[in-house]
Amino acid sequence: MKTILVAFDFSKNSLHTLDYALFYANWLKTGIHLVWVDNTNTPEHVMNIEQTLRIETKKYFDEIVEKYGPKLRHGKLEIHLRKGKVYSEVAMLARQIEASVIFAGTHGVSGYERYWIGSNAYRIVTSAPCPVITVRSDYEFSGKLKRILVPIDSSAESRQKLPFTANLAQAFGAELHLLVLYNSTLRVIRNRMKSSADEAEKCLKERKLKYKLKEVETEKLVPAILSYSDEIQADLIAIMTEQTATAGSMFLGPFAQQLVNNALIPVVSVHATIQN
Repeated sequence: MKTILVAFDFSKNSLHTLDYALFYANWLKTGIHLVWVDNTNTPEHVMNIEQTLRIETKKYFDEIVEKYGPKLRHGKLEIHLRKGKVYSEVAMLARQIEASVIFAGTHGVSGYERYWIGSNAYRIVTSAPCPVITVRSDYEFSGKLKRILVPIDSSAESRQKLPFTANLAQAFGAELHLLVLYNSTLRVIRNRMKSSADEAEKCLKERKLKYKLKEVETEKLVPAILSYSDEIQADLIAIMTEQTATAGSMFLGPFAQQLVNNALIPVVSVHATIQN
């Protein structure tokens, strides 16, 4: 990962997310791009975003750069000011700077703040051109990335998250935990899952990565994943997400959204690609 982008809105949650992203940036020896989006409905001809932000928020950005810039051991903290729909602008900037990963804060199911981070996290995930790591505001980071949980289900796309996750594990020296979730008695589905697990193991062995494999029979995928995450004290969960447009809006698939909502630890969402 060479380029890190952090969605920022001056909330405590986004500051918390920036702290978390700093760990990745320093480990991976890169800088951070910080993006703030003015999502008000003020017409451009009435209020120019560049002039307004310089007047009203310059001191805030100066404080952020002054406080967090020196914490970066490599690269620098770059600020981007945009106007429009938050998820659209974040995705557009990610493409422009060729971001490797985006960090965004989320409030889970129990919290709410008046800022835009939590409410836009899902749309950022589904519209982004790269993986997105969502971080809850109440997550207490230990300063290490030692164990990454990789659930494998019956979908053909399930194993597509493995290359990015394997690169992450290799960079941090983390151990991967493959969790095979058998939620069907149909032989064809179970064989597909076993095949996915075998391919994943082969890939990890070839890359000489540390891993463990666990097989679980369950009808409740999300509780099983969260339970095993607690059991192994995982630091990150890697999932696949869907990109589907309905009535002009983006949304996560039900299992992915439940995981992002309920996981107490960060979740990295990797988009499925269409297989020909």
